[in-house]
Amino acid sequence: MTERHLRTARGQASYARGTAAEARCEALLGRAGFTILGRRIRTGAGEIDLVARKGTLTIIVEVKARPNATEAAFAVSPRQRARLAAAAEALMAAEPGWFGEGLRFDAMLVGADGELRWLEDAFRPGD
Repeated sequence: MTERHLRTARGQASYARGTAAEARCEALLGRAGFTILGRRIRTGAGEIDLVARKGTLTIIVEVKARPNATEAAFAVSPRQRARLAAAAEALMAAEPGWFGEGLRFDAMLVGADGELRWLEDAFRPGD
């Protein structure tokens, strides 16, 4: 197998892990009473994994899948938080009806061991 094929296989496996993690997070949000407004939303500033709403609260969710939830937490870097804030701004301009009185940035951390941690209000823009 060539290096290109190995990269492609790794990329496909990573993509599959990511979509499976997002599906688990989406199910948890549904059980918590949230309505999913969007999945893997691409904006000019970057991608948002999940957008959900419950009442007047809209949440932007970053899903991270790693070997364990602790490693996943470290993957939500300051650079990534800034990108998410910019992507949220772009989304608010494009879909103003999705946003009510509250906006929160959450992180959902998924470990390969099955652990799932939901960090509500994980960060605020400018942190």
